[in-house]
Order: sequence, then C-alpha cells, then structure tokens
Amino acid sequence: MAEEAKSAEEIQLVVFGLGREEFAVEVSQVREIIRMEEITRMPKSPHFVEGIINLRGQIIAVIDLAKRLNIPSGERGSETRIIVVEAGEVKVGMIVDSVSEVLRISSEAIEPNPSLAADVSAAFLQGVVKHDNRLIILLDLTKILSLEEMAGMGF
Repeated sequence: MAEEAKSAEEIQLVVFGLGREEFAVEVSQVREIIRMEEITRMPKSPHFVEGIINLRGQIIAVIDLAKRLNIPSGERGSETRIIVVEAGEVKVGMIVDSVSEVLRISSEAIEPNPSLAADVSAAFLQGVVKHDNRLIILLDLTKILSLEEMAGMGF
C-alpha cells in the first residue's frame, strides 16, 4: 500500500453560492459557518465591510463578499450565511448567499485563471475547478482579505 503514491493531492473545498456563481475556499481556511446575525456597523470602513460581530467573545470583521468581488448577490434570506475564515493572521466573516457542500477534488482539477479574466477581480482568484459540468471559482483568501486593508481597520 505504501508504494502507491498519489498522483495528485486531494483537497477539500467549501462550496458556496454568490449571485449566480459558485465559489469555493479551501476547507483548511474555514473556521466555521454561522447563520446571518446582527452586524454592528463600523464608521469609515471600506465599502465592502458590513461591520463587526461578537463571536463567542471574539470581535470579528464581516465583509460583504459580493461587494468585495464587485458582483451582484442574491437577496439575504434564510440561506444567507457568514463563513468565518482565517488567512494568515486575519480572521474575518464573509457574507455569502448560501453554502452548498464540502467537495473533495484532486488538485489536478484546478485550472489556472483564464487569461481573459484579467480584470481586477481576477486578482482574487486562485483558479477554476471543473467538477461534474460545473465551474467553481476558487478564491485566494490572502488577496481578498488584503492584510493592509484589514490592519488599517484595526483587526
């Protein structure tokens, strides 16, 4: 058994909906997924920052991921979730329309960014996952949660 080397690394992704698209982040970066709750607004924060929440005694900034990626999102409702993620030293909540599944894929299923996606939002992408006739956009949290911006907010 030990001689069988895996040809590709297997990774797990948390898949979620935002607008009409499916996105994913690596499960290792997800701390928890919670229902939408009351968010305290913060003055003078960037346009994509909704505010802060108190998560079991820890203050966490919450961003509207659709605003951050400059895409339309669905209406907030019973399926809306806050995905609490951690990248580097930054822990933040991201508002998404819904969370659908945890998906196991081969790292070979991740395609690099399409060359035509050279606009600003492409800077946030790690790649595209092809899975069962679906295209799932894999996000690079270290770029979405720009450390300079978050540090400037005092988090």
